[in-house]
Amino acid sequence: MTDQPKHTSGQDFEQSLAGSDTAVAAFDSERRGLMSRLQHFLHSSPAMVPLFVLLVATATFSIVVGPKFYSPFALTLILQQVAITGIVATAATLIILTAGIDLSVGAIMVLTSVVMGRVAMIDGWPTPLAIAFGIALGGACGWINGMLVTKVKLPPFIVTLGTWSVFAAAMFIYSSNETIRSQEIAAEHPLLQFFGTTFKVGGAVFTYAVFLMVILAVIVWYVLNHTAWGRHVYAIGDDPEAAELAGVRVDRTLVSVYVVAGIICALAGWALIGRIGAISPQSGQNENINAITAVVIGGTSLFGGRGSILGTLFGALIVGVFSLGLRLWGTDPQWTQLTVGALIIVAVAIDQWIRRISS
Repeated sequence: MTDQPKHTSGQDFEQSLAGSDTAVAAFDSERRGLMSRLQHFLHSSPAMVPLFVLLVATATFSIVVGPKFYSPFALTLILQQVAITGIVATAATLIILTAGIDLSVGAIMVLTSVVMGRVAMIDGWPTPLAIAFGIALGGACGWINGMLVTKVKLPPFIVTLGTWSVFAAAMFIYSSNETIRSQEIAAEHPLLQFFGTTFKVGGAVFTYAVFLMVILAVIVWYVLNHTAWGRHVYAIGDDPEAAELAGVRVDRTLVSVYVVAGIICALAGWALIGRIGAISPQSGQNENINAITAVVIGGTSLFGGRGSILGTLFGALIVGVFSLGLRLWGTDPQWTQLTVGALIIVAVAIDQWIRRISS
């Protein structure tokens, strides 16, 4: 007997198509499920992306540049270089978490450093009193920004763009654009240069400004994650109207955020004196851009409500790693600017993707 040929009926064909469609749908659902889980993970852990970029960049430059890149001296040099940026970026993070922006952070830093130095060196104030006055001035500058945003209802971008010019002009007028030299400060008021003091641990060289950056980051991290004020900051950035309905005093909290940011910038001004050794109106002119760059690369959303201080520190370190790595590699300095610009675009694109899928 010969085998009879088997014919596939129309019903069997439809069932096979249905099975195929089901398999494709299951695969697509699984793929979307994985992407969704990844997205939710990144949403809840915004520091993971900059940490990954930092580790990859460090590993890459250690291979390309060689042992001189990952020596203790080179790695701690990165920390020294990003200390001021990291401190100012901590202040900028607080503002951006509320869906605002502060373009005046760099101007506040330089203004307070100049005021601290001149009231001590020129007016003869005791150093601790001069430093305290500079810190209070930083808080007052932040209060002005906060009041203009909350009471006058002006956009933060416009407010801080204006106060950036006002604070910078006031600083130049007050100082007559004169620099006080390092030798004079060291002889009369060495406490002003405290954060520039270096010490060695093995082959690593640290400054006290690095420890100031880390201590401030730890304090702000704790406040944001373990206090009602910190939860209110995130709530305002996520949805200010919902936060107000929930009982959050939105205007009062926003003003306090700008005041705290101003105080942190004043501490950065004190650290700046130690970093450059002198009191110069020309120093730190681009620090507002550097700080915002670190915040954005660090995964804090420009739309508010999502981000972390840890991510901001990673963002500052990424800029430092690329800057030193490319310099040791012998490339044109413009490559650093190009790379950082590309990282900003990628960071904002990732933030948009996370917000779109998680909403």
